[in-house]
Amino acid sequence: MRTASNIAFGILPLLVSGFQGYNKSFEYGRGFERRCASLANSLHIPDGEVVLTEFVPAGSVLEFPNSEPTCNRTSQAVTTDLCRVAMTVATSNQSGLYMESWLPKAWTGRFLSTGNGGLGGCIQYEDVEYAASLGFAAVGTNNGHDGMSGKFYLNNPDVIEDYAYRALHTGVVVGKEVTKSFYKRGYTKSYYLGCSSGGRQGLKEAQDFPDDFDGIVAGDPAISFNNLTSWSCHFLPLTGVEGSPTFVPLDMWSIIHQDILDQCDELDGVRDGVIESPDLCNYVPDGLLCSQGQTSDCLSATQVETVRGVYAPLLGEDGSFSYPRMAPGTEGTEAPAAYYAGLPFDESDWFRYVVFNDSNWDPLSLVPANYTTASVQNPFNVETWNGDLSGLQEKGVKLLHYHGSVDGIISSEISPLYYEHVSQTMGLSPTELDDFYRFFRIAGMGHCSGGPGASFIGNTKANLASLNPDENVLMAMVRWVEEDIAPETITGTSYVNGTKAAGVGFKRAHCRWPYRNVYQSGDPTVESSWSCV
Repeated sequence: MRTASNIAFGILPLLVSGFQGYNKSFEYGRGFERRCASLANSLHIPDGEVVLTEFVPAGSVLEFPNSEPTCNRTSQAVTTDLCRVAMTVATSNQSGLYMESWLPKAWTGRFLSTGNGGLGGCIQYEDVEYAASLGFAAVGTNNGHDGMSGKFYLNNPDVIEDYAYRALHTGVVVGKEVTKSFYKRGYTKSYYLGCSSGGRQGLKEAQDFPDDFDGIVAGDPAISFNNLTSWSCHFLPLTGVEGSPTFVPLDMWSIIHQDILDQCDELDGVRDGVIESPDLCNYVPDGLLCSQGQTSDCLSATQVETVRGVYAPLLGEDGSFSYPRMAPGTEGTEAPAAYYAGLPFDESDWFRYVVFNDSNWDPLSLVPANYTTASVQNPFNVETWNGDLSGLQEKGVKLLHYHGSVDGIISSEISPLYYEHVSQTMGLSPTELDDFYRFFRIAGMGHCSGGPGASFIGNTKANLASLNPDENVLMAMVRWVEEDIAPETITGTSYVNGTKAAGVGFKRAHCRWPYRNVYQSGDPTVESSWSCV
């Protein structure tokens, strides 16, 4: 017998194989709602308090009327019967977190923790629901504060510590206990799924808490965090505000994008609007220099230098490498609105409230000496750049790391650098790393989603094309952990105009690093026309 949620999402046999006992006990048990209602009486959370337990039937829409506005999450549709548990947990004498566990009636025996975004204090309910709909007992936290502002960090190292690592790890420990208490048995396998800051959290777990998970899926990670923050904030002084001689009008970036495609699109063998390997693109903007008398669709000499600076690595005050360049192709995704509009980037709050503890700090005043200050501070090792994953390796934990090649928020060139850092630190070749750590570059994907490439890879429900493990990073991890079948490629889907209703445009099998996708022959929209070399 199949549940309505299984039918709706076409759950593969992989999801339920080996777990029929769990499904029979809790999917069809008449006491599920009663068990949920009474859970608060049986839960004993050290330094914690249960604030809500409620049965949520499939088809409900949960409303969050008191949600912090910057979280931009006022409601969440729920597609499977579940027990929702909300808790507060103290992490120190002056800090604590809010968390929720969503416990599905059709439980597979699996546990999953989600991550956060930005400087984030927002539960990503859409990810918690995605996991619960697939039968995972899922948990999410507010990362120790509410909302996306950094103001909570001002003179409060405890909240910074929560952000760096403690909130997520605490949520995992508590979430597992809640799961065991509710189902009256422990989980079978434990997973992590997160992107952006959530990707950093996943790698932080891999580096420092290898006991927490059996499989970690970490996307577009905000690693080399302090240098990333310097890089993301340096664009404002680079471009200046609108009207400055250095400022490049936003409508010019589409012209710059086309110029980049003209120079680099065919490096992979075919002109299709997707640069498979942006790291091979050495863009030269000189061709857009205004000729004498030309006043539109071109750049002044000063603006050319601004563009050149955008696609150059960030150098520290002594001229040494600090953070990689913005990858070419990103000017067609999020980068212009995020970085080139002459406005402070959201993460400037890190400098304002953490680095300088000064709410009046001016982002336009950022200079290379500040990069050093931020890097040296590195509170609670938020940098997340430990290349020794031997704890992960020894425990048999699997790590699937992916990054959209045209991520316009976090440079996609940081992820291969981390992979090489792990390889060199551990003295392992790519073949040896393949046993427990695989990195996939998702060509043409923006920041965690979107972009001109085959970017639907199942990292979120909104980015779901299939539950086939060959086409879904979460299901690929489940298969790797539970059947010891490692992913060779991740096949992504591109929909016409980016919408599922318009139909599939093309699919492409994304290669694991250090392989690159190169066009061979035939129809370029067909997977078999490409190969990893």
